Amino acid sequence: MDKMSVGIEMYKNMSNNTEVTMFVLIGFTDRLDLQVILFLLFLAIYLFTLVGNLGLVVLVVVDSRLHTPMYHFLSVLSFLDACYSSVVTPKMLVNFLGENKAISFSGCIAQMLLFVTFGTTECFLLAAMAYDRYLAICNPLLYTAIMSPQVYVPLIIGSYVGGVSHAILHTVATFRLSFCASNVVRHIFCDIPPLLAISCSDTHVNELLLFTFVSSIEIFTILIVLVSYGFILVAILKIRSTEGRKKVFSTCGSHLTGVAIYHGTILFMYLRPTTSYSLNHDMVVSVFYTIVIPMLNPIIYSLRNKDVKEAIKKLLETNSFNISFSC
Repeated sequence: MDKMSVGIEMYKNMSNNTEVTMFVLIGFTDRLDLQVILFLLFLAIYLFTLVGNLGLVVLVVVDSRLHTPMYHFLSVLSFLDACYSSVVTPKMLVNFLGENKAISFSGCIAQMLLFVTFGTTECFLLAAMAYDRYLAICNPLLYTAIMSPQVYVPLIIGSYVGGVSHAILHTVATFRLSFCASNVVRHIFCDIPPLLAISCSDTHVNELLLFTFVSSIEIFTILIVLVSYGFILVAILKIRSTEGRKKVFSTCGSHLTGVAIYHGTILFMYLRPTTSYSLNHDMVVSVFYTIVIPMLNPIIYSLRNKDVKEAIKKLLETNSFNISFSC
């Protein structure tokens, strides 16, 4: 029996007799060769995520041409993605190379609270971005007047408030349960379904809360996106110019791609019974929406955007000039 298995058995024996004070995050595999490969892979993804998302935030701040509501929303989304990934990835990377895969009870609470906060905030923010695109395309003459700082700033703050409120609800509900039979979490982080699966309390209320609130938020935010893009589609069909249609599709296609990928994985992960939870299947899905999607968003939203590419080019040219001049 390897060291990891011995450690897990020890934690199990301790938790059979006492209330759990820590959890063990099993992760993908206990094979050292695979752990090293996964460590290098996810380290590269994480670094790209940080550079891409935080770089976009800096770009929006320093380039005055990007001081518009759309790019303010995009910079907030990038900041959320950087935080979202940082809640999960560093601990996962440490676990790949460390023998001790435990996380403290308070650490597990903090991880879940932050993870749900950033994830839910992103749902609301994507809906706000769809509304922003609707105004920009369907009411271009009134866009700057309607989507003023007095409108888009409360939308951003409201997204955070909704995220924090949702996170507090589920975190409190989850950690009021008893964990006495096992503290081995078959996951890469402290997510709600795997914790409900190992609780020795009745989790029916928690499952009902999870289904009710996640489905309500999903229905509400997806409905805003669908209605907004319904009006956008009608506006596109009225455009006679092929070039004009391509420009609108280019602007909206990135956002729709991000929305579809993000909401699709959330619907699969949370809107089903805990009994259908599968270790291998769901960990792959979790990795996709917590680690891969935050890496993809800078590509989806930025590299296909003409204004962002021009801002990057300008920033690089300015820095190259400054370096040459100083030399």
